[in-house]
Amino acid sequence: MGKFSPFKIDLKNLPEGTNTYSYELDRKFFDAIDHEDVRKGKVEVELTVKRTNGAFEFNFHLNGTVQIPCDRCLDEMDQEIETNNRLIVKLGDEYLEETDEMITIPIEESEINIAWFLYEFIVLNIPIRHVHIPGKCNKVMTKKYRKHQAVSTSDDSDDDEDPVEEFDNEDIDDDIDVTDDSTQETDPRWDELKKLI
Repeated sequence: MGKFSPFKIDLKNLPEGTNTYSYELDRKFFDAIDHEDVRKGKVEVELTVKRTNGAFEFNFHLNGTVQIPCDRCLDEMDQEIETNNRLIVKLGDEYLEETDEMITIPIEESEINIAWFLYEFIVLNIPIRHVHIPGKCNKVMTKKYRKHQAVSTSDDSDDDEDPVEEFDNEDIDDDIDVTDDSTQETDPRWDELKKLI
């Protein structure tokens, strides 16, 4: 864990009141974390730690940019990050995560490493769907994406999208029965199950 030693905070010797820390998370940090969600970026961290009786209140402010793969074309894209997070740390007999914002660490250790917390705050701030702004996606991948995209015929298509090809009956496998359901015999097992509804 030596590569994260700058992110260790000795709670036992922390002065009373509010203490301030600053960090810059760069390529070196993300390489050390070695996790697939975010591989590089530059994020500034401002941290205040307020020591009160028996607890430590951590308030984080993260601001910067990370590079992540676009969901549509898979090329890297910049994702702005700005988030405020809070963590309450208490000293106790053993390590315990009471809630997302409250943990207890063993009193004999009295030291916390915030590196993984910082990474989690960044990942949680990334939107579920992240794509390039219109026109910035990889053209080759975008063309392939549109070729295989399923679009309802009732949807209005954008001017820059290719028309969706309609299926021909010949494309349907021969073993699929496309006759009208009302003329088909039903499986008696399904009939029994329908009685349960």
